[in-house]
Amino acid sequence: MSPIDRLIIEFDTALRSVVGGANSQRPAPGSEFLSKTALDAQERQHAAGLMRVNHVGEVCAQALYQSQKLVARNPQIQEMLSHSGQEEMDHLAWCETRLQELGSHTSYLNPFWYAGSFAIGLAAGLAGDKWSLGFVSETEKQVENHLESHLQKLPQEDHRSRAIVDQMRIDEIEHGKAAKDAGGVPLPEPIQKIMQMMSKIMTSTAYKI
Repeated sequence: MSPIDRLIIEFDTALRSVVGGANSQRPAPGSEFLSKTALDAQERQHAAGLMRVNHVGEVCAQALYQSQKLVARNPQIQEMLSHSGQEEMDHLAWCETRLQELGSHTSYLNPFWYAGSFAIGLAAGLAGDKWSLGFVSETEKQVENHLESHLQKLPQEDHRSRAIVDQMRIDEIEHGKAAKDAGGVPLPEPIQKIMQMMSKIMTSTAYKI
């Protein structure tokens, strides 16, 4: 592809991440539960808050993967990031669809989340492939823990959301392993702590806004 073609694709990805309309290549998990899930108003609101947080996480994932892919030195690493990024796009579409089913909305701060994550991903990528992959590995580890907690917090009767989150968790484990196997190095502990702190700010804000 020409640089112009790549630019158009990246812009389309950013637009779909921020505004909506993400396309998934895989069907959303838990479709068989759509007619069987009965939630009261409070449970629906709580599930929507959690799925909005998950959606923001996927907006950030798109920005991270797109920016890191742009500056990756190794074509094989670019391909790995592209593959993982497409599965993250599936997650983005699934969460968006589930929020619509719950009668709720995506975060109004999505442009901010995307821009901030793109800058962070670009910095990680420019630091070198091994650090970029290490950043992916650590991010996916933290996301896995975050999704595990959501499986505990989602209403027990919300089988549809739980199926989506569980498949996301499985995919994130694979993405982290792929990054580590490709040469990712462990990040210094202070950086891990900063990432955890930023994640807490994002999740507490996105739950409501």
